Amino acid sequence: MSTPLRVAAYTYEHTEALFDGRVSIDGVDATFETAPLVSDIFQRTIEGRYDVAEFGLTYFLRTFDLEDSPFLALPIFPNRNFRHSAVFVNTAAGVEKPQDLAGKTIGEFAMFGHDPGVWMKGIFSDEYGLTPDQSRWVIGGTDHPIPSFDWVPQPVPEGVDVRHAAEGETLGAMLESGEIDALISVDVPQALLNGSTKIARLFPEYESVERDYYRRTGIFPAMHIVAVPRELATQNDLMISIYRAFCEAKDLTQQKYRNGALKQHMGVITPWFSKHFEENRQLLGEDWWPYGLEANRKVVDTFLRYHHEQGLSKRLLTSEDIIVPALLGT
Repeated sequence: MSTPLRVAAYTYEHTEALFDGRVSIDGVDATFETAPLVSDIFQRTIEGRYDVAEFGLTYFLRTFDLEDSPFLALPIFPNRNFRHSAVFVNTAAGVEKPQDLAGKTIGEFAMFGHDPGVWMKGIFSDEYGLTPDQSRWVIGGTDHPIPSFDWVPQPVPEGVDVRHAAEGETLGAMLESGEIDALISVDVPQALLNGSTKIARLFPEYESVERDYYRRTGIFPAMHIVAVPRELATQNDLMISIYRAFCEAKDLTQQKYRNGALKQHMGVITPWFSKHFEENRQLLGEDWWPYGLEANRKVVDTFLRYHHEQGLSKRLLTSEDIIVPALLGT
């Protein structure tokens, strides 16, 4: 008899095979759901509407400070991104390098410590000596006002100046006007995409910077994991089946690109894609988007350290604290 499960994830190309039925979860009668905004999935997960769900790393980790932390993670990383490209500056603010952000006002999307923000604050601290208490912080939406995400814990460390944008304000407009000096955001400000000369990236050659970061550290930053309630996490065979299905869906996508290289990716609309693909393959390897704990242990442990150092976790968690026991050996 199949186990009925409600499963939620964003429809990335590497999860599509789960949604369209090309890949199934052994022993599971799965109902798949998604949402236009991935943060809506996070909120519904907190509300207990799913059995298996994609979950932002920081949203997931904040639940560990609750009296009864409700979730554990499968070492599945459906969303990952290099994030030097997520830092934007006002071109009149005199910010040319990370150290120049000391004494400046920085906007941050959604909350103090959204996933790209945790990564970049950690990198700023490790590599440039810039810590969050050296700047002022304004939280809000990039191009659309958003309320405080009060459905998840919102710790702010002592000594850090943090406020929410006023009603109706957007961080993109504040950056363009100079009301804030910089912005860390998962979303690119629309004004920059429209050609505004008042906004620029802190790292104009961000691809080169991010490739160098990977060469030096071996870290391809993970943003999201897949979470399950703790009571479900004890079912080892079920956890392994879910993990294998997500792996199979991802592997199908990677193989599509490997096969496409034979015909110079003529099915892809982006010019020179094959050259870009080959450069990535040489740098990142044959499995350039790995699942499993061992291939991602440094990534996970680095994020856990950053989360604790930035005052977002009361204690320094380890991979063993957060991963489903049956999948620790993956």
